[in-house]
Amino acid sequence: MLLAIDSGNTNIVFAVYDGDTLRGEWRASTDSERTADELGVWLTQLLTIEGLNRLDIKSAIIASVVPAMVFGLKTLCRRYFKCEPLVVGDEGVDLGLSILLDRPEEVGADRLVNAVAAHKYYKGPLIVIDFGTATTFDVVDAEGNYCGGAISPGINLSLEALHMAAAKLPRVAIGRPRQVIGRATVPAMQSGIFWGYVGLIEGLVKRIKEEFGSDMLVVATGGLAPLFAEATKVINALDADLTLRGLLEINRRNIALVRE
Repeated sequence: MLLAIDSGNTNIVFAVYDGDTLRGEWRASTDSERTADELGVWLTQLLTIEGLNRLDIKSAIIASVVPAMVFGLKTLCRRYFKCEPLVVGDEGVDLGLSILLDRPEEVGADRLVNAVAAHKYYKGPLIVIDFGTATTFDVVDAEGNYCGGAISPGINLSLEALHMAAAKLPRVAIGRPRQVIGRATVPAMQSGIFWGYVGLIEGLVKRIKEEFGSDMLVVATGGLAPLFAEATKVINALDADLTLRGLLEINRRNIALVRE
């Protein structure tokens, strides 16, 4: 079995795969102060609840956009699962794609992992929108190469910034308002954030397609993806496990290369 770890700015996702079957998936808040032992005890208990034995895990792979987390996650894999993890971005880890950027070393690991999975499961030129702490728009060509994209503040960041910068504006929950014209402060804020974000999505997708020069399939992933996928027709597919499936594919590719 494989332990796949996706370490983002807000949450870390741990998933166990038995072949193609997802046997369990758990989230923890990202905290670089948390030790490998703390994570190990927590994860071992969750595995047991699902009827899984940590010693049945034979390999691990990590994608992290938080450099301070990598050492602890590596230690977790070595100490509790007795395996040396692959780390996306490390020298020698083959992603099976070319990064067509001026500074390829600056690309977040999660964006590359998403590109790998999107190309495998959807083909064709693609735009992958990942609704996380930041909302990223990533372009993958028909050959599966990573071509760059755009990064915008995530909707939660936008809400927090609005509350912090304007003394009279409260914190509001994210939701799809029934009306665009808000008739009180909270509905007006909800409308501006939600429909403004829909406008951002539609506008960026349109401009990316025009610049790329062809039609493109748009795949959405991340926690808030379902909310926005229902609100705009520019999103063609919703894939909650895209990043995890990308990690699974990268692990398989590198195991196959070692065997060759």
